[in-house]
Amino acid sequence: MLLPDYPLQTARLRLRPFRTEDFADLLAIQSLPQVARYLMWEPRGATEVRQVLDTKIGQWELNAEGETLALAVVLPATGTVIGEVSLRWLSREHRQGEIGYVFHPDHHGHGYAAEAAEVLLRLGFAGLVLHRIIGRCDARNLSSARLLERLGMRREAHFVHNEIFKGEWGDELLYAMLDHEWAGRRQAPSMSSDRPRSQTEAVGPRERADGR
Repeated sequence: MLLPDYPLQTARLRLRPFRTEDFADLLAIQSLPQVARYLMWEPRGATEVRQVLDTKIGQWELNAEGETLALAVVLPATGTVIGEVSLRWLSREHRQGEIGYVFHPDHHGHGYAAEAAEVLLRLGFAGLVLHRIIGRCDARNLSSARLLERLGMRREAHFVHNEIFKGEWGDELLYAMLDHEWAGRRQAPSMSSDRPRSQTEAVGPRERADGR
């Protein structure tokens, strides 16, 4: 079981459960074609986003495998939701999990996704005592792949034409990290306000983490 002590603070961000009043910010993110490009769904309208938000509001703790923790990523100065991060509990027996992330394009390139995703790794390894956490992305989404690498995850596979994605065969990259690798990292990903070397496109693993 995992029940974080909210809100979760980083150097620049606040992570918390989704709320009803997050609708406008979530719609501003999920209605954009560039956000949906590498995700399983197309740009969403107001009705769809309300349904998705209703689901996310209930995803604030993990009690059983198959459940997802979905957290809003907020800029404290403005209260704006600029993105989300997720942790899916894949297996209790094998202690497996998966992280995901989706951010508004206006906030790409500032290291926010790495800063927030690092919190999810800590929740998974230290909180849920997972042994292995994976991250997946479309093989064309090189910026997302670089983000997973910045987090210290290893590329374990490049699946070629493993599924039909939006009407055509797609490739997928699989990254992973083990608990001892996370604990033994000499230096964690940057939690400061320094910009990363690349302009990270913070759209993650086709948003399989919550299936929506």
